[in-house]
Amino acid sequence: MGRPPKPYAVLKSEGKSHRTKAELEARKKAEAAFATGEPLKEKQEVKENVVAHKEFLRLSKLLVKIGKADAIYENVINRYCLLLGECREMEKIREEFLQDLRDMEQERDELEPETYYNIKGKMQKNLVSLDRQVQAKRKMLMEIEKENIMTISSSLRNLPKKEEEPANPLLEALKGG
Repeated sequence: MGRPPKPYAVLKSEGKSHRTKAELEARKKAEAAFATGEPLKEKQEVKENVVAHKEFLRLSKLLVKIGKADAIYENVINRYCLLLGECREMEKIREEFLQDLRDMEQERDELEPETYYNIKGKMQKNLVSLDRQVQAKRKMLMEIEKENIMTISSSLRNLPKKEEEPANPLLEALKGG
């Protein structure tokens, strides 16, 4: 499959196109049909999470620039921002665990070997568990990123490539239609 067709705004800004005015108008109308006209809104839980809120503001600006800051994308953008915030929090917790493990290494001589290895083993299990959780969240983030790009791209792929030509009554009559 080839590249998705350029959106109307891009074609208009380029100022040149092999498409007729009618084709460009049909594309503009088709693109408008995929939007609700409602603005993208930030959910309360996103506002309350500092990282998620910053990401929402960043994405909102980008979506406005490409004309996709529409309520139709609201849930996926909010979900993405929350997952990113959660992922950053878990990464921070993981770093704290690593630092605790390093600190414990400094105090190794002060602990009984059995106690030291018992604590170290539990901390390593916690790190592995956190790594799995972070990886799962990163995978969800990647899936949302792909979905979001594909959703926007697919809306462009669904546009008619050419304006449908009106039926010519004379040709229809000659064909026996």
